[in-house]
Amino acid sequence: MVRALPEPEVGEVEVLGVDDFAFRKGRHYGTVLIDMATHRPLHLYDGREGEDLAAWLRDHPEVKVISRDRSSGYAEGARIGAPQAEQVSDRYHLWANLGQAVEKTVNGHRSRLAEPPAEPADIPDEPQVVQPQTELKIVTRLREQHAAAHDLWQQGMSKAAIGRKIGLHQATVRKLVNAPSADDVIAKSLQRAHIVDPYAGYLHRRWNEGVRNAAQLYREIQEQGYPGGELAVQRHLRRYRTGRGHAPDPGPKPPSVREVTSWIMTHPEHLRDEDASKLRRLRERDPDLDRLTGHVRKFAVMMTARHGDRLEDWITEVERDPFAPLARFARNLRRDFDAVRNGLSLPHSSGAVEGNINRLKMLKRQMFGRAGLDPLRKRVLLAR
Repeated sequence: MVRALPEPEVGEVEVLGVDDFAFRKGRHYGTVLIDMATHRPLHLYDGREGEDLAAWLRDHPEVKVISRDRSSGYAEGARIGAPQAEQVSDRYHLWANLGQAVEKTVNGHRSRLAEPPAEPADIPDEPQVVQPQTELKIVTRLREQHAAAHDLWQQGMSKAAIGRKIGLHQATVRKLVNAPSADDVIAKSLQRAHIVDPYAGYLHRRWNEGVRNAAQLYREIQEQGYPGGELAVQRHLRRYRTGRGHAPDPGPKPPSVREVTSWIMTHPEHLRDEDASKLRRLRERDPDLDRLTGHVRKFAVMMTARHGDRLEDWITEVERDPFAPLARFARNLRRDFDAVRNGLSLPHSSGAVEGNINRLKMLKRQMFGRAGLDPLRKRVLLAR
């Protein structure tokens, strides 16, 4: 018979930290409550519903501040269970959500990320460059699906009905309907690196030297470590066969969406000189990305210097620009305005919560992931 362990004593708690953690596979979550003064875990419960948080808070009316993520469930539970407490939206989650919005915005501008090609040298007695590459079939299909979904949505059909009509899963229809343009949907498909890409420069140089045999070129790059098959090389070169023209110089590979997002989200003083130079040239070429970078840096100053009083002006300024993902982020801030403003003004953060969640994950691994929530809860709460 297993001896029942006593519940840990909970003293006066003025500042409470709340966050969720993944408990089992299949997106099953639990919630942990932390005393932000002592950094000690106070309570664990199954799920992340606001009712359980509200019930715990009713027993602890001394709580004055609740630091949490932007979950609407936690916001409602805190409001009901501790109306006297100030809610503080954690800065880490705010910055992470901003990064997601920035990445989606950069995705919509990915066609502008490449450096403009250099002026080609005159090549006497050579035909013009081959016709541009035909659009990928998957891209064409996504454009058609996006147009069809938006047309049916404007006719008043539900997303489930649209899915049945055009033969798509409802989640796919949701993505199509929520995307302002087809480019937002196909961004990830177009951003994927092709297996031939690292060898494109060599292939183009050999093609312009007159070597047009795909099998020979395949063997040459295979000796350089190319891991793919000959068919991929044939497909890559197919675009240059019509007209027997010169293959264009591919130039430097454009930065990925994630690279550009990282440059924008990094403090200018912490950027490598090379990356700072690339971002500067990108901002000079694209006024939209220049404004996007400006918005991010204003938010960073507001967050690090505790200027929560500037939040309303920042949201209004962002909503005037045509950046749909960033505008959605701003509108969500407005829905949780008081907590976000507190998060940008007060010194509280969820650092202690994140540290405890990392420790909790370690304990889960030590228990081989087989223990239920109750044994895990006892081990977390009673550990010294």
